[in-house]
Parts: sequence; C-alpha cells; structure tokens
Amino acid sequence: MSSAFSRALRTSNVSQFHPTTLRTLSRRNAPISLRALSSLSANGGLADIDPSKLQITRTGKPKTLPESSALKFGHTFTDHMLTIPWTQESGWGAPQIQPYGPLAMEPSSTVLHYAQTIFEGMKAYTDPEGRVRMFRPDMNMKRMNTSAHRIALPTFDGVALLELIKELIRMDKHWIPSEPGHSLYVRPTLIGTQKAIGVSPPNEALLFVILSPVGLYYPTGFKPIALYGTTEYVRAAPGGTGAFKLGVNYAPGILPQKHAADKGYAQNLWLHGPEHYLTEVGTMNMFVAFHKEGGGYELVTPPLDGMILPGITRDSVLTLAREHASGAKPVPGLPKDLTISERPVTMSEVKEASESGRLAELFGAGTAAIISPVNRIGYLGEDVHIPVGEDGMGPLSRHIWAELVGRQTGKIPSDWSIVL
Repeated sequence: MSSAFSRALRTSNVSQFHPTTLRTLSRRNAPISLRALSSLSANGGLADIDPSKLQITRTGKPKTLPESSALKFGHTFTDHMLTIPWTQESGWGAPQIQPYGPLAMEPSSTVLHYAQTIFEGMKAYTDPEGRVRMFRPDMNMKRMNTSAHRIALPTFDGVALLELIKELIRMDKHWIPSEPGHSLYVRPTLIGTQKAIGVSPPNEALLFVILSPVGLYYPTGFKPIALYGTTEYVRAAPGGTGAFKLGVNYAPGILPQKHAADKGYAQNLWLHGPEHYLTEVGTMNMFVAFHKEGGGYELVTPPLDGMILPGITRDSVLTLAREHASGAKPVPGLPKDLTISERPVTMSEVKEASESGRLAELFGAGTAAIISPVNRIGYLGEDVHIPVGEDGMGPLSRHIWAELVGRQTGKIPSDWSIVL
C-alpha cells in the first residue's frame, strides 16, 4: 500500500466506509486499515456521545496543589474526572464531570475478569503566553476507537469526546505545573462493565477520563538507559493485539521488566522470532540510526506489521524526519542527508553496526518521555554498546526532540498543537 494512501486513511473520516468493508480491509492489512477505523461510528442508530448533555458537579473540597518538585508520574490526580456510561440498549448516556473519586462497580463486571479495557495517554501543556495546548489529540481519539473495535467495546464520536476532555482540562487547568517541561497527563479509559461472567461483547461500558500533573521525565537531564534484549519473552505476535492500546498488553510485561531490572537493565527490548527482530522498547516505539556509506544517516523504525503500536510520537518523528529530508520543513540542526526507512531490523544488524562503527544511535519514542536515548543492550550474555553524546542524546534524536517539544508547547508554530 502506498504511503500516500496510508496517509489518506489516517486522516480521513472513516464513517463513510461500510463496516463490512472495514472488516475486510482489517483482514488484508491490519496495521493500516485499523487506524482508519478511528473515526468509525458504528452504534447502529444508538445515541453517540453528545457534549450538549454534559452535566457538571464541582468538588466542594478542592485539593491542595502539590509542589512540582514532588510530583511522581501517575500518582497525583486533579479535582475532577469525566464519566460517560454506555448501554447496548440506548448507546452513550449523558456525560458528567464530577469530583475525582472511586467508581462503583460490581465484582462480576467483565473488565475484572476478561481485561475488557483500553486507554490512551496524552498531555496538556501551558505555552509561553499562558494558554493551554494539546498535541495531536485527534490521533489519540482515532487510535482509541481502533482499540475499542478490536476488543468489541463500543466506538464513539472522537470529536465529541475531545470537546468534553477539553472542558475537563479547562476546569482543572490550574493543576498544570508552570515549570518548563511539566504538563498535565490525560488518561482516557474505556472498560466493559457488564454485570455477568461470560466471554462476549459487554452490554454495558464506562468511559472515563482522569488528569494527572507530571514533571520532567529526566529532571536532571537526559540519562541514556540500558536495555535487555529479551529472548525469553515476547510482547506481541502476528494476528494478536500488539497494535492496539489494550490493558491486556501491559500486565504480561511486568514480570519480564522485573527480570530485566534484576540483570541491571532499565527496560526490555522486545525481540521477535528466531531472527530476533527489534520491535519495541519497554512501552515505547523504537528507532535506530545508522551511518550510511559515503555520509549521511538512515533512520529506521520497524513497520506497522500488526505487532507494533502506532504511536503518535512515532508518527510525529517520522513526519518531521520526512519533511526535513524532502526540504519541505527543515528541522534546525538535523543532518541534511537523511534517509527514513520503515523496515525490519535485527539484533545481528545492530550488533554488527556497533562493532563496525556504523551504529549512530538508538532511542525509544513515546508520550511520557518523548525521546528516550539508549546506550547499551544486553544481548545473549554480552553488551552491545550504542554511541551517545555528552548531553546523553544522539545526532538525530537531539534535534528531533527539540522540534517536538517546541511544537508541543507552542514555542514553534504548528497545526499539531491546538489551543483549548
């Protein structure tokens, strides 16, 4: 499939496609067509999410704002949350913004037994003028719908949900830390809440959104991490669920993560097959850069083959690099001679490049860290060393990170950054 057609699918309103056509496409080319499901509204005439029905109950006990220096990722939450119920009989109910607190759920709820849960991760930032911004949130809404479709949870109008999320952020915007590099982490989640034990599409579901102020991922500067190239475990397999942001994909990685830590490594490098193809870094997408013969660089990331999560940061890195290489939108400092490849890459190729001096850098890319440089990989009993600069970054990631952060915070004008 051509890159132009895949971009068209990524940006199109897929509600124009018939569900049967979409299912056929998903069988033929899952990694691309399932992203096209992102705008799908397949509620069969039932009510979709309607922001005009929003009900707001403000907290009577506002929390004390935490010191930014004391923030630990994912441990502090704002005063309010958004909830939207769904039933098979009537569709999406009235959205509510209410005080943050426990959810009422029966012990027979399907999410507790069969992991019927999906989620997204995105951030809100304060720009230099004090305005609140979000970075490509439409992509998160699209991906969340593809994930919902994959495990038979209800899909929804992503534009409508995004409007409600914006309203929630506006209410709690004073929770966004003012320090540079800080942000408000936004966690939309959808769970099956059918009150019965049995493996089937749920007849009830709940969508909720919570907010968490977060600090710098690297508070004292970039620190390259060491990876363990695990050959004992796999994150995903062809035909599975690796390309979707499902809760079920994360719990199985906890034990391998403990094993990697016991060996002295920060994260797992997930390998696949007897060839030991590189797939992802912990919970991030993976990029590797090679020196080309005659000069310049090749920036490589594994293709979306059904095992790789289509990350928003991944897509952003690829788009920035391609626009730079074409001359359409140069990125300051980024080398001009740059080839971008979505292709398989094996550990033997990385190891050989490290030994010959062709390996330029390797890094993870994701919402939390944005860019996470790597300095070594434990593989089959020895370490494969990866070059990093004095600042902890490499010749490509350094400039890509600066461009991404500038666009996210509004310091660099971009239509990717929207003002609430």
